[in-house]
Formats: sequence, C-alpha cells, structure tokens
Amino acid sequence: MEFKTFVFYFLSAILVFAGLRVITARNPVHAALYLVLAFFSASGVWMLLQAEFLAIALVLVYVGAVMVLFLFVVMMLDINLDRLREGFWSYLPLGAIIALLMVTEMALVLGGNYLGLFESSVPQAASDASNVQAVGRLMFTEYVYPFELASVILLVGIIAAVALTQREKRKNKSVDASQQVFVKARDRVRVLQMPAEKRD
Repeated sequence: MEFKTFVFYFLSAILVFAGLRVITARNPVHAALYLVLAFFSASGVWMLLQAEFLAIALVLVYVGAVMVLFLFVVMMLDINLDRLREGFWSYLPLGAIIALLMVTEMALVLGGNYLGLFESSVPQAASDASNVQAVGRLMFTEYVYPFELASVILLVGIIAAVALTQREKRKNKSVDASQQVFVKARDRVRVLQMPAEKRD
C-alpha cells in the first residue's frame, strides 16, 4: 500500500468516526469537539488532493466561524450551563485525544509532502498558475448561478433564524421629539410641601 493511500484511509476513517460521534454524542460540547475533528480531517483530504485553498478555507471558515456559531447556539438553548462548567476537567481527556489526532494528521500530510512520499497522479499546474485564481474563475464563470443560489439560501436561513427568535411582539420604545420640545416643567414636576417631623 502506498503511503498516500494509507494517509487517505486514515483520514477517512477518522472523518467517518468523528461524523458519527457528532450525531450520537449526548453532550453538546463533545459533539462540538468531534465536529472540529471532522472538519480538520476533511481539510487533510483536500490537502492530499493539492487543493490548499479549499483546505485552509475549510479550517478558517468552518472550524473558526461555524464552530463559534454552534457554541453560541448551545449557549442560547435552555441548557444547564452550570452543570457543563462543573465538569470542565472531564472534557480534558477527550480534548487532548482530539488535539493529538489533529497533530498526527498534520504531521502525516505535511511531513509526507515535505519528504516527497506522495507520488501524486494529480496533474500539476504550471508554476505561474494559482489555485485560488482557478477556483475563483470557476466559481464566477461556470458556477455563478449555483453560487448565487447558495447565497440566497443562506440569506433565507438568516431571515428565518431571526424570525424564529422574535416570537413575541417587541414594544416600541421610540420617543416623539415634537412632544418633548413642548413639555413644560409644571406638567412633569410637582413640588410638595411637607411639614417637618419632630422627634420627641
């Protein structure tokens, strides 16, 4: 078995396992950690295909932004966060195992590429060609309609999320400036005269 094939099967096995644990883990923090591992393993597969831009975008966008969004959703739900904070040290072993797997994946992919262990059959681009330029050209020429459709779907999802969270009618707290200008002090302030109390 070639080294590249071994690395691919290793990353794929971790990706499938992490994806299954995301939907079967009962603890939302554990599910978030497994989701990070799944995204990181998928970016390793992209690195094997020499699509560095997509691999970095997967890490930056999904691990960075989507995971923060997921944790915000966890915090917004009716979950007993005090119970989650009490077991902070219980998350350390799982977090350490996932971090070790991520370091191992990086070492296999980057080390194998550096040592020349990947005898790639992927056609190499010219030295002056850019992976980002090729992705951008395809995205905005051949796939411009699916790209726009995806943006519309995301916009609809954002509007639906806002509409679902705004269930109660909000009270309008705006102030009419014309009424404030014509206010007189005697209408708002009343001075009371009270007799002083004497102590015996």
